[in-house]
Amino acid sequence: MPVMMDRVIIPELRLKFAEKSWPDTFQLVRRCMEKSRDKSRSREPLERSLEKLQEESNVCTINTTKLRLEIIAKQQGLSFHFAEATCYLSADLFYVEVLLLPCGEVGEVKVVHHGESPVPSESLLQLLRSKNFAAFSLKLQGLFAQYNIPGDNELKLKLLASLQCLGKDLWKIAHLPREQKYSDPEMDLINNGRIGDLIMGEEDCPFTMRFFIPPTNGTKTLVSELNPVVQAAQVTVVVSDVTHKLQMASVVPQPPQLDPQGYPVFVPLNEVPNEMLPACFLLKLQPAMPVMPSFVKKLSQITDVTVPDVDLQWAPLPKLLMRDSLSASSSWEMTCESKMIFTVTLPGGVMHSYIFPGAAWDVPAHRGAVVDSVPFTHPGHVPALLELLRHQCAINTLLRSCFIFLCASPAGSVCGLHFEVLPESDSSFSVTFQPPDAESLGVLLVNVPKPHQITCSLFGANTRDPSINEYLSSVIMSCMSIPETMRMLYNKLEDITSVPLSSSCSATTEAENDHSAPSSTAVADTSRALATFSQSAAMPKDGFSVSDLARSAPTVAKSESIFEIN
Repeated sequence: MPVMMDRVIIPELRLKFAEKSWPDTFQLVRRCMEKSRDKSRSREPLERSLEKLQEESNVCTINTTKLRLEIIAKQQGLSFHFAEATCYLSADLFYVEVLLLPCGEVGEVKVVHHGESPVPSESLLQLLRSKNFAAFSLKLQGLFAQYNIPGDNELKLKLLASLQCLGKDLWKIAHLPREQKYSDPEMDLINNGRIGDLIMGEEDCPFTMRFFIPPTNGTKTLVSELNPVVQAAQVTVVVSDVTHKLQMASVVPQPPQLDPQGYPVFVPLNEVPNEMLPACFLLKLQPAMPVMPSFVKKLSQITDVTVPDVDLQWAPLPKLLMRDSLSASSSWEMTCESKMIFTVTLPGGVMHSYIFPGAAWDVPAHRGAVVDSVPFTHPGHVPALLELLRHQCAINTLLRSCFIFLCASPAGSVCGLHFEVLPESDSSFSVTFQPPDAESLGVLLVNVPKPHQITCSLFGANTRDPSINEYLSSVIMSCMSIPETMRMLYNKLEDITSVPLSSSCSATTEAENDHSAPSSTAVADTSRALATFSQSAAMPKDGFSVSDLARSAPTVAKSESIFEIN
């Protein structure tokens, strides 16, 4: 019946409104929106219809531009009014002026913060002139989030003043001298700066700091082929159930000073104007990021403010990372044993399969939760918070690399290399694999003790090369990719196994005589462990089986898991 009604009504509506102009159609939809109606019924369908009509219409008049800005204002929670060819999109602590020309084009855009003079905004002006209303709306959303401070007017003004003092102190910290670690100045500022790349003082940009971006130097890998996501945090202030002592003046002395560890020295909060307020500062993570429980605990220890965990939903860390990371050339499956299996394609058509055993990752210590904000109360908390968040970002980047690659798989290609990824601690994991031309298994232990330090330790794999761990650590630091590191390792092992026996024996003898080579006892212990390990991991005729290293090499792996690829 509804289909029959549509067939009768739609043609009649088309005929009725065929001769109406776009402005008349806009006015009709607006009248429908403004009519008194049941509040339980949403106006959103009508708003979407009006927005769609405006997108399709090329007509540019004062009325159509004004109507478009009014819809954007309502979508972002701003009030709107129009006077003397100027649109005002207003919040409590800022407003935006948009001057319209008689032809409907935008003549000027100004942003006015509370207590300050209007400041022209070239970026907002260009967005409106290019009809990029979606980007303009996002800009307004960021400004509204910055100044959307709950409370009465007195509290809002106090919190705004405290936030401005925080911003000035962070600006001073950002310009303290520091040692450069990366050749790329922008990457060094983001990844190595005490507070990252601070963006503030611009009239149309919220108070934001960018603090992590995967490296794009070194070997051409996934990270360098993608447009890497920059992890950022918007700084704002929010009300809380607990009162905190917040600054009402600068706590950075003039001139700024550094302690022996290179951190800024602060004036005690009791020695500067301050107030006890039911509020705290907030780092709003952009985008929200998966964080392990041990890191959530450390965040709270830095600030003495608990990270709200009421809405946190814990799940295996790889599963959280996978949700928004799979590319079109990646595939994955969940087996009946809750193993996550990801197949990725590297440059050159090389295919890897990465197995994440569910039993190993689905335990409290190795689960994660998506955290979208971190509360704090003092500018001195920020450098330590960012270092901890960078540490988690480095771990996430490495694990995420196991299931996102952009290279298309060659037709008829078969994945012949399988790897099992197991957690070892909150900052390390192991990758078990079968080396080329070997019956025993190899294990690569990846340790991330600090955000700027990643080390690799290779066990087994029929190699006694004392430099291979240093080589692998250098590779993984430059590309931040497990698949690329395993590809380089596999190539290295193939080169080693192709060396004639006499040359191999000579190289082994030299390594044993070198002071940097592993001790004979350590080598023997590892060999015995891997020999026992390999006995329980024989190659079946119809597939590949890898057993856990826990029983035979407890220093390398602690979890018990067995996976099979058929």
